Order: sequence, then structure tokens, then C-alpha cells
Amino acid sequence: MAKNSNKVPKKTKKENNFKRLAENRYAKFQYAISETIEAGIELLGTEVKSIRNGKANLRDGYCSFRDNEILLLNVHISPHKNVGSFFNHDPLRNRKLLLHKKEIIKLKSNTEKKGMTIVPLCLYLKGSWIKITIGVGKGKKLHDKREDEKQKSMKKEIKSALKR
Repeated sequence: MAKNSNKVPKKTKKENNFKRLAENRYAKFQYAISETIEAGIELLGTEVKSIRNGKANLRDGYCSFRDNEILLLNVHISPHKNVGSFFNHDPLRNRKLLLHKKEIIKLKSNTEKKGMTIVPLCLYLKGSWIKITIGVGKGKKLHDKREDEKQKSMKKEIKSALKR
């Protein structure tokens, strides 16, 4: 018997499909991100459907601590259109993030430093699970933002000069 070489190899558990569903580009401009962590989110069924359709907005979102939990606040997930209003969710409701206790303690100690906050960076599909990347960052001042713009423009000029 000859082996068929046309078969596609099966994916192992380590090889996951990542599909980016929403991204907070504004956060990287507004904050100097020092650390990132992947977390799960506690969602309702209609929220999952809306997120998979790309109806999530992370721009104004942030994280807060309550008891021994981290909550995701002010993230807008649009109501699903094919469901009645009775079964739909509140678009701006607080959502619990799923992290280990050690990670929560570490994040809490990082945010107690002056000016540090936790912001959502990216919402993506990992296999069949919806995950979120959160970052611990410090707010940038206006002069920091200008410095970043100068660095970007210099890199762009160098690349164009090297191409010529």
C-alpha cells in the first residue's frame, strides 16, 4: 500500500487558529503598554454571536477590580439583530474576565503604581474560544506622543532611502 501524499496533516492542539475580531489601536497611541496578558471573557450567547459578526468596540474600554475579580467595563458589543429585545443583552454591561488568582494579584499590584491602568488591546478567536488581550500601561503625555510620531516618521524616511 502506498501512502497518499495529498492528505492535509491534522492540526495539533498547539497549532491554534487566531482570528482577530476587534482591536484597540487607539490604546497603543494613548498608553505606553508594559505588559500584556491573555484572558477569557464571561459572555452571553447573543454577545458571542455579535462578536463573531465583528460588532465589538474596545476603544473606550478599561478594566477594574471588584472583590477578587477583574471586570471589563465600557466595552460596547452591539445587540444581535436576529433576536428579540427580550433575549438580547445590554451593550455596555460589565463582563467578568477569567484569569488565575496569581495573575489577578499581579495585575492589582501593577495598577496600584501611579498612573497605571489596564486596557483591552485585542479581541480574537482562539480555536472556538473568544479571548481578549489586556495590557498594563501608563498614559502618555502629549510630548511622548510627539516623540513617537517623530520616531515613526524617521523610520519611514530611512526605509524609503534604503529602497532607493
